[in-house]
Amino acid sequence: MIQGLTEFLPISSSGHLVFFQSFLGLREPPLFFDVMLHFATLLVVLLFFRKEVLKITQGLMAIFRRRNPHEGRILLLWVLLASLPTGLIGFLFKDWFEMLFSKPRVVGSMFLLTGLSLWLTRWTKPNGRALREMRWIDALLIGTAQGIAIIPGISRSGATISMALLCGLDRELSGRFSFLISIPAILGALVLERNKIGSSSEWFILMVGMVTALGIGLLSLTFLMKVIRIGKLSNFSYYCFAMGGLTLFLTL
Repeated sequence: MIQGLTEFLPISSSGHLVFFQSFLGLREPPLFFDVMLHFATLLVVLLFFRKEVLKITQGLMAIFRRRNPHEGRILLLWVLLASLPTGLIGFLFKDWFEMLFSKPRVVGSMFLLTGLSLWLTRWTKPNGRALREMRWIDALLIGTAQGIAIIPGISRSGATISMALLCGLDRELSGRFSFLISIPAILGALVLERNKIGSSSEWFILMVGMVTALGIGLLSLTFLMKVIRIGKLSNFSYYCFAMGGLTLFLTL
């Protein structure tokens, strides 16, 4: 349930993982179980944005057919461009980021930073630029925000959607693009961890976890997209401020 909620809502799934493990004495779940839960949330994105994924596939085919500019081809270009800084940051700083999972004080500070980025979106324009008006620098900045969000306490969805809105993109596009660029990011993370994954004999528990994460994930993603459309993303900032303050207080 925690995976399905915090993976999509802009409140940092990794930050909550550190919080519960550090202050409630929970044991970190086996990597195979953790990876399969992330795979379940990847399925949520593929299901929810299936039309956009289809457009990207059609855009890829349009490249070889040399047709006029296709919306899917433009979307594919920006997703690939945004994935470059994400992949570079993850590759270069992966070990350093993982070290931060043992530092609750850093996580508390990052919760506050996530809250600040969400709070700033209250001043963004309701009608931003559409996909055809998107620039290469927008894709790079959003991809960089996604790479930095590997730090526990910084929400991936919060960082990328906030950056997209602050770049002047349309609300709907900001939400869609944020989760579309998560697809190669999650797949890349699974590839990097493939040698550590191992297996599990607890298939019943595994299936319960995946189904729960998928179901809760669909509900939370549907809710988040509605919040983005009405321009109330900044409301999540108060929760992040509270979590950040609580985490810092408990580390005194």
